[in-house]
Amino acid sequence: MAQVSMRDLLKAGVHFGHQTRYWNPKMGKYIFG
Repeated sequence: MAQVSMRDLLKAGVHFGHQTRYWNPKMGKYIFG
């Protein structure tokens, strides 16, 4: 698994606390991995 920082996730539009339907499906492996 690639090292992904919180900053990278935030820049990618991932906001923790939102429902999963708002997450980018391509980022799922980083969120749930």
